[in-house]
Amino acid sequence: MREFFSYELVHRCAQTGARAGILTTPHGKILTPIFMPVGTNSVVKTLTSDMVKDTGAQIILANSYHLYLRAGTALIKQFGGIHAWMNWDRPVLTDSGGFQVFSLAHLREITEDGVEFRDPKDGKKHFISPEVSMQIQQDIGADIIMAFDECAPYPCDYETAKKAMERTHRWLERCINAKSNEHQALFPIVQGAFFDDLRRESAEVVSSYDALGYAIGGLSVGESKEIMNHFVELTAPLLPINKPRYLMGVGTPQDLLDGIIRGVDMFDCVLPTRNARHGSFFTYDGKRNIKNKEFYDDPRPLEKDCDCYACQNHSRAYIRHLWRCGESTASTLLSIHNIRFMVEFSQKCREAILADKFGDFYNKHYCNMLK
Repeated sequence: MREFFSYELVHRCAQTGARAGILTTPHGKILTPIFMPVGTNSVVKTLTSDMVKDTGAQIILANSYHLYLRAGTALIKQFGGIHAWMNWDRPVLTDSGGFQVFSLAHLREITEDGVEFRDPKDGKKHFISPEVSMQIQQDIGADIIMAFDECAPYPCDYETAKKAMERTHRWLERCINAKSNEHQALFPIVQGAFFDDLRRESAEVVSSYDALGYAIGGLSVGESKEIMNHFVELTAPLLPINKPRYLMGVGTPQDLLDGIIRGVDMFDCVLPTRNARHGSFFTYDGKRNIKNKEFYDDPRPLEKDCDCYACQNHSRAYIRHLWRCGESTASTLLSIHNIRFMVEFSQKCREAILADKFGDFYNKHYCNMLK
């Protein structure tokens, strides 16, 4: 695997310790810190692969749980894996399906072997174990795959969190033993819910494995921003300094600032496209909604100086008109902008880190992003 993957920690900001690195995969290099758009069903919603490329996205995330249920990973493998399947020639990361399975609280049963669950759409029974998760992700063919873990709910008691964490560690060993494709890198996941000692223990256990990178899981599941930031600040420094750190399922502009200043390198979230489908778009003065009457005759682009297709070619007034007419192109244009905004924002974070000015960058933008 070493010949296909590597990570170089290029620089740490003198002001904050925030990190800039280069993660090399079989399908290209990733400059960190990085935001990864989510293509749940092997598509970033409302966008073609070329549209996503035009945003500058270096890597996307696909959901192994959803692809296992539909279209079926055997079919994706038959078509040559996810890169050929969706015509995407850049890196792909797949999650293990653990979070989605464990969110089906009334439809699943957890045992040491794995998880039996019912498809919420048709009621059919399925079973995913660490071994099955590895096979699913190997059939999909992503560059980076995730260990199968048990995500404890929020809130939960100490014993529930401890049992879930310990099972996650046992399942990690099984994932490592089951993985056989050297063209894929496996990231272990830190669990431990919302208990300091469990997070420390989990970070120590997963760090004992010489992985390409490590993920912080079990956050952004209903807790406050203050609680999430506490556990990121606690956990990230416990992970190897010379490996990338991935904060799973987190990705507003504020989240990137909060994560990067605490030592995180990789982020993903569905919010840019989900917000777009509800009319919201990102700006450096906070989130706005295209449905608002103030944009009725606004000739400006969604964001001044943005180089995305939407901003270069259309006004706020035009996109609002499309939205009010029920035209799906409005969601497409807003999605293009929101993803480009997040990708460019992560690039600007990197530039600030390399210039030893990330503290200044953080202070300049954080309050505006909360508007």
